[in-house]
Amino acid sequence: QVQLVESGGGVVQPGGSLRLSCAASGRIFRISGMGWYRQAPGKQRELVATITRVGSTRVGRTNYADSVKGRFTISRDNAQNTVYLQMNSLKPEETAVYYCNADIFTTVTVRDDYWGQGTQVTVSS
Repeated sequence: QVQLVESGGGVVQPGGSLRLSCAASGRIFRISGMGWYRQAPGKQRELVATITRVGSTRVGRTNYADSVKGRFTISRDNAQNTVYLQMNSLKPEETAVYYCNADIFTTVTVRDDYWGQGTQVTVSS
């Protein structure tokens, strides 16, 4: 089976920074796209950032929600099956559970969408 495990959440003051990590493990043939989503209380889950895969070493294309452009940076380490989210200048309204997502091939032809359990980010003074 495949697991995605997030880490790095916590409490930070407005304007502060956090770095989230998400490591995939298990029966993995290849990981295609990876991304981060968030869900605030009473709201729908929304896209934060995504990153594609380009070979084993080249940086993939990134996509960001307009609200985080210039402040958040998504990156990945294909060798470690890990995706990161560097979050700077955090705002109180970005308090949410942040979820990792990955499009994973478990064999050459079998592909599925996987989610982590989520990590809480609280931005508060």
